[in-house]
Amino acid sequence: MKLNTLSLNIKNKRKKRLGRGIGSGKGKTSGRGHKGQKSRSGVAIKSFEGGQMPLYRRLPKRGFKSLNKKNKGSIAIINVSKIQDVLERKKNLINNKLNLLTLQKSHLINKKYKKLKVLGSGDLKNILDIEVNFISKAAKKKIESLGGKVSLIKNWFKKAGH
Repeated sequence: MKLNTLSLNIKNKRKKRLGRGIGSGKGKTSGRGHKGQKSRSGVAIKSFEGGQMPLYRRLPKRGFKSLNKKNKGSIAIINVSKIQDVLERKKNLINNKLNLLTLQKSHLINKKYKKLKVLGSGDLKNILDIEVNFISKAAKKKIESLGGKVSLIKNWFKKAGH
């Protein structure tokens, strides 16, 4: 065993005490240098750039936080052509009333959606009853021209903020 092969037990190493005399290694100015703002206590210069206009004030303000953001992503949008494809592939949906729950149970729409909107892109061949929150004029016209029925689900608590 030699002195240069001994390992230090770092856990027991003490923190250097500041301002305890010149002989301590961190005495007099305690490693802060001489004078100036940074040598004083209670000073924090976070974004100070020596009097120059700080970066966060030089850049323009952008965007805003929407209060209704949580509601925007909760609407599932589906086209009439997609509904026709679903009806051709899954025959058991034809006799049922088509709504958000039936589409979610058949794994065609993700469960995170709370509302359903139907758009009028594409053609429809089957007669169906559909229950939705929102529908475009074109989609409503296509469904009703075949003899189907569209029922809208009203949102009573829309303005109350529930």
